[in-house]
Amino acid sequence: MYSVGIITASDKGSKGEREDLSGKLIQKVMEEKGYLVEKLVILPDDEELLAQEMIDMADKLQLNLILTTGGTGFSQRDVTPEATLKVIRRQAPGISEAIRYNSLQITPKAMLSRGVSGIRGKTLIINLPGSPKAVKESLGFIVDTLHHGIQILIGDTSECGQK
Repeated sequence: MYSVGIITASDKGSKGEREDLSGKLIQKVMEEKGYLVEKLVILPDDEELLAQEMIDMADKLQLNLILTTGGTGFSQRDVTPEATLKVIRRQAPGISEAIRYNSLQITPKAMLSRGVSGIRGKTLIINLPGSPKAVKESLGFIVDTLHHGIQILIGDTSECGQK
């Protein structure tokens, strides 16, 4: 069972002015897929706070996967990709490209998502959009492949080829 941390970036959510539907949805989907959600937090759209939480989840808790939701758009307060780029050591662009590619089949607004994906140590970090609908769709595009990626990242398997 692989461990997951979930970070919701939301000024209103962090103040209790809005319910965190996206973070809870990520938790539900990941638990249904057999992942252990070890931490779920709601933070304001603050680059330093978001980056520090990712570092803590990766380095201290040693989680296998961190999923963020929110903060990937064009608003001046949307800084989740910048926080992620600060903490990752290697990019994994194919994951975010797959989300955007598949999302573009649903809405042209998907081109406005700035989400990134990458690796810090043995932790995979992926930015998801903020709306529950977009979270559900995005996870649907990637969740089945994530298991194998995490296996390779932590050394549980070394092969990508299928027999």
